[in-house]
Amino acid sequence: MSAPRSVDDYRTLTGSEKAAILLLAVGEESATKIFAMMDDEEIKELSLVMAGLGAVSAQVIEQLIADFAAQMGQGSGVAGTMEGTERFLGKALGKRAGGILDDIRGPRGRTIWDKLGYVPEQMLAAYLRNEYPQTAAVVLSKVTPSYAAKVLSQLNDNFAMEVVTRMLRLDTVPKDVLDEIEAILRNEFMSNVAKAPRKNSHEAVAEIFNELESATERRFMGALEERAPDIADKVRDSMFKFEDLVRLAPAGVQTLLRAIDKRRLALALKGAPEEVREIFLANMSERAATLLHDDMAALGPVRVKEVGEAQRAIIDLAKDLASRNEIVLSGRGDDGDDMIF
Repeated sequence: MSAPRSVDDYRTLTGSEKAAILLLAVGEESATKIFAMMDDEEIKELSLVMAGLGAVSAQVIEQLIADFAAQMGQGSGVAGTMEGTERFLGKALGKRAGGILDDIRGPRGRTIWDKLGYVPEQMLAAYLRNEYPQTAAVVLSKVTPSYAAKVLSQLNDNFAMEVVTRMLRLDTVPKDVLDEIEAILRNEFMSNVAKAPRKNSHEAVAEIFNELESATERRFMGALEERAPDIADKVRDSMFKFEDLVRLAPAGVQTLLRAIDKRRLALALKGAPEEVREIFLANMSERAATLLHDDMAALGPVRVKEVGEAQRAIIDLAKDLASRNEIVLSGRGDDGDDMIF
């Protein structure tokens, strides 16, 4: 077997090599999730490429990520049709495509009730609010109990109880009534779901960057800033922010507090919104909260840049804790010479 080569020229990379390098760059945990969505042949091909890569320079990795993010950020459009999907799946999967296409087309494949389970419960609840309680009762009786419970929790109490009462009285639903409800759901509700706006490309890249280890994220963001600073700004705006820490559960806040340097926390909270300060203060003892207030006052005027750096360090710490499953982050900085008093 020949010795692995050294990769230091981005222009020479094949598509498979780019994919392999990207998987290596995002780390084992993220790569494992991606591998889980591949078939054995794809895994085998990429594994062989990985094994033969050798050393890959930091410049090549940065160029790869910057190109990927920049291309998504340009917002180039694509068009999807059933005919195009049939051709695509036919070439990619051969005979396996038939079952998947049946599932997509329905009703021979997955039923409308199965498909409803993949719709955010808030969307179905918003639709059912404008329907008769009897119709809502039929719909919720046909979906899974766990999904029905989530939808019910989104309805106001009076309407929800009306629906539950009708569900308790439901007998066998006539086939023509059920067919009519299915047709309405398929032609009105599901078609509107398909047309609902999706997250933009900057948000998609931001979600990827949020999953990276802190050091890797900073390296990739730096490369993107050099290549496309305007796109980098939009991606950063969509990423997890210090203000998003208000979404942490109390147990998560307490875990984070135990790991934070207290002087850094005082500096970070100096320029934070009141609701963010309250989240931390509410999870401290009265004495600790008083000391934190004193520390913040003792800092005097501080530069926005310093506050941003302190907040960034706490975000990095939160991401590290999340990567170890010690806290759960739900959600996604501003430099300058202004002063905060």
